[in-house]
Amino acid sequence: MGVKIVCTYEGDLRNQAVHGPSGVVLHTDAPVDNQGKGASFSPTDLTATSLATCIMTILGIQARNLGQDFKGLTITVEKHMTTLPPRRIAQLDLAIQMPAGIAPELQARLIRAAEACPVKQSLHPDIVINLNWHWA
Repeated sequence: MGVKIVCTYEGDLRNQAVHGPSGVVLHTDAPVDNQGKGASFSPTDLTATSLATCIMTILGIQARNLGQDFKGLTITVEKHMTTLPPRRIAQLDLAIQMPAGIAPELQARLIRAAEACPVKQSLHPDIVINLNWHWA
C-alpha cells in the first residue's frame, strides 16, 4: 500500500502538503531566485532535505542493528542549481558528521549503507552527489 500525500496550491507560489498517515502539514514556497518569497522550503530544498534525512535514517537503522546509538549525527546539505536552462538541481554536497565512538572497521559498512539509500538511488544520475564523511 502506498502513502497518500494531499497537496494543495494556496496561491502566490505557496503550497501545502498533508501527510496522510500522520496528518503532519508542511508548506513550500518558491525560492527568491525563482519569483518566490523564500518563506519556506522550496520543492528542490525538500529534495536535498530528503536525501540527507534518508541517509540519516539508513545510518540510524544500521546503528540500531549494531546495538549503537548515532544520536548527534548531523548532515549539512548544500544544494546547487543549474545556471542555464533547464532549471534543475545540479549538485548536492553533504557533510556527514558522525558521532564519536564508531569503530573504524564499521566505516566502510556505513558508507555502503548510505550510498544505497532509496532517495539517493532515485535521483537523476546527472545530479552530482558528494558525500563528505567526517569521523569524530
